[in-house]
Amino acid sequence: MDLFRSMQAFVTVVQVGSMSAAAPRLGLSAAMVGQQIAALEERLGTRLLNRTTRRQSLTDFGLSYFEQCRDILERVAVAGEQAETLQQEPRGQLRITAPMTFGAEVLMPALGRYREQAPEVTLDIVLTDRNVDLVEEGVDAAFRIGTPPDGRLIARQLTSYRMMICASPDYLARAGMPRHPAELSGHDSIIFASTARSPWRLSKGDDRVEVTPVRSITVNSGRAVRVAACAGLGVVLQPAILLMADVQTGRLVQLFPDWRLGERPMSLLYYRDRQMTPRLRSFITFSIKEFAGSLHDEPAESEDSALGSSPII
Repeated sequence: MDLFRSMQAFVTVVQVGSMSAAAPRLGLSAAMVGQQIAALEERLGTRLLNRTTRRQSLTDFGLSYFEQCRDILERVAVAGEQAETLQQEPRGQLRITAPMTFGAEVLMPALGRYREQAPEVTLDIVLTDRNVDLVEEGVDAAFRIGTPPDGRLIARQLTSYRMMICASPDYLARAGMPRHPAELSGHDSIIFASTARSPWRLSKGDDRVEVTPVRSITVNSGRAVRVAACAGLGVVLQPAILLMADVQTGRLVQLFPDWRLGERPMSLLYYRDRQMTPRLRSFITFSIKEFAGSLHDEPAESEDSALGSSPII
């Protein structure tokens, strides 16, 4: 006997109330449905249905077995739908949100590579420094820096936001190269507005330094902070992922690379109960591959975070 088909026949008979009503749904004759149920009962060694000429009812074991069969058949159906979904081409609109600076400087340049993989997906990118409610605002996924606050969300860990102190060669030629982090207190600095009141904390072994640089410029744009640093207006503390390209090209010089400056986790969030469409799955896979490059770095201790508990954008 085909156990799976017999289970389908049994569940259908219970749901519709009779073998004659179940027959057309199963594409069988009523007699064949009866044979399926009888074969299932013989296999189990017990009756599932109490039958009379006018009605049928479940035995005690039949009720328990029905519930288990229904659960199994539902799981098989879901698995089949998921397999079918995986074979579909990603298409349709995907709405993504990210912090302003990360979105403009890191995410946007990478999206061309995603579009090559999923050309039928249209992207709606929302760059904002506030925490967007994914459900209320119809967002499929969100890049978030810091610990995810909502247990309803699944968080896929990406590269940590590791901090870096830099200045331009012109500025250092004019102001001098600081030899110890304590000397930063005498240097001009460009400060991201949301972290303006937070000192810079550095550690190296047992040596810990807390510095409050001179705020020559305070600005509410992380991108503007980087541009001002390249223009020689002062020292900056920014995420390494935003400054590394300028360091590699020589527009900026990294200061105190052997000191720890703290880091914060970055995640891609999506709603736990949201349907996993091919487009969302493809974007999650792309983001993990694209932005998970430095997870091997040892995380900094929370009390040594360069910006304390202030947000990093």
